[in-house]
Amino acid sequence: MKTTKFLPLLLLFVLASCSSVRVNYDYDKKATFDNYKTYAYHKSGIDKVEISDLDKRRILVAIDEQLAAKGFTKSETPDVVINFFTKEREQVDVNQFNAGWGYGWGFGWNPWMWGNNTSVSRYTEGTLTIDIIDAKKKELIWQGQGEGVLTGNADKKDKLINEFVTKILAQYPPKK
Repeated sequence: MKTTKFLPLLLLFVLASCSSVRVNYDYDKKATFDNYKTYAYHKSGIDKVEISDLDKRRILVAIDEQLAAKGFTKSETPDVVINFFTKEREQVDVNQFNAGWGYGWGFGWNPWMWGNNTSVSRYTEGTLTIDIIDAKKKELIWQGQGEGVLTGNADKKDKLINEFVTKILAQYPPKK
């Protein structure tokens, strides 16, 4: 009886962990981030990203919104240049729940008493990496990366992409 109450709770935690975006970032410790106020995109780099133009536009709009909220403006002569790239991979999870422990014909484990359940789930996990490059020095000064589960649902893509970009750029500029 305890097992049947525990299983839905376990599934809830598994699903909740799949929906979040995990973020990492790194930066040049010598860079003075207070000096950067304007930005532009690295068009030739973004053109090479192998995702749909709709998704590229979603990412660019989300980046614009986040940087505008931080006081940045677009410029023809920018302080920083922004590039991004993506990766995706299919993940397969195999979960086996075996409730074969307990009383049976003797003491210990009995494989026929309770049986087991095996579930297989497939999903696509994606990575979005945002690079911020010093325009004058042509050096990478900050890189943020977000990983999470992707969706093919067009209605949910805006929210998901915005979540990726928001969580990644929440780390920019780095706090000293």
